Amino acid sequence: MSHFLRRLSISTQILRSSWGIGASLIASLLLASCSSQTETSISSPLTSPTSSYEENLSSTDDKKVVLTTFTILADMARNVAGDKLVINSITRIGAEIHGYEPTPSDLKKAQNADLILYNGMNLERWFEKFLGNVRDVPSVVLTEGIEPIPIVEGPYTDKPNPHAWMSPKNALIYIENIRKAFVSIDPKNADTYNANAQAYSDEIRKIDQQLEVSLQKVPSNQRYLVSCEGAFSYLTRDYGMKEIYMWPINAEQQYTPRQIQSIISKVKANDVPSIFCESTVNNEAQKQVAQITGVNFGGDLYVDSLSTTNGPVPTYIDLLKYDVNKVVRGLTSRAN
Repeated sequence: MSHFLRRLSISTQILRSSWGIGASLIASLLLASCSSQTETSISSPLTSPTSSYEENLSSTDDKKVVLTTFTILADMARNVAGDKLVINSITRIGAEIHGYEPTPSDLKKAQNADLILYNGMNLERWFEKFLGNVRDVPSVVLTEGIEPIPIVEGPYTDKPNPHAWMSPKNALIYIENIRKAFVSIDPKNADTYNANAQAYSDEIRKIDQQLEVSLQKVPSNQRYLVSCEGAFSYLTRDYGMKEIYMWPINAEQQYTPRQIQSIISKVKANDVPSIFCESTVNNEAQKQVAQITGVNFGGDLYVDSLSTTNGPVPTYIDLLKYDVNKVVRGLTSRAN
């Protein structure tokens, strides 16, 4: 099985735009980034990773407990585990996972878990320190075996882009790593994990084909996915698109004058019809950029978190479908 691993200032100089963006408008964009956007989490025994740890243990205390670092991994793990394990996510729905600050309750949950699954690739910057405070609980990195796409700018230049799950092809590697981890900690239920992993992988392969067909509807000269964070590198690579973003990773500076000017220039130069943001990022500045450039704001995409069970993306597969459908709609229509 996979090896176990323990382990603004904002520039004061306002850039001048050839399109006449004034200092006051840039300032309003910067201020817009200061507010936060969250969702209320709810509990569900099947699709929501936010059910309380204590409630799950009280009803299934004969099963091993697995923690994941965020909700998407929890959903993947549940599909492999079936009803043989208790799966919970450390971070909650709508949480910003890069710079998450664990609570004492999170540490307690981790200490009583049988396994912790995490993404790696420097996604959970808090995790190494967190794991250092947890004794004798094995952990598995789920991106082992994935070829990373390097970040090309900012303080994380040449580091791997951590959003590897946004590729269905990579998701197959996540699923296999989960399967091996579950067989290792609970071999008596290996047949269940093997069968579930196979069925889930088959479903992911079908989704991959469907997404390929959907994205082919976007004309070649409009195949630009513009978002706030560079979280779609793996998806755009898989489906022959190009990516434009304000910052590579959500933990970096956001909405600086330079970032704003850069995205405005690229959107205009490539005649991009629609731009997007992400559900865990404040989108007000991106909406104003859309207004400045005269393009459509296509809405928020989901990357780092699932939605509530009654929201649009209660599962990982729902997330992929929702994002691609929204992108296709945005890139095949023009703003009124």
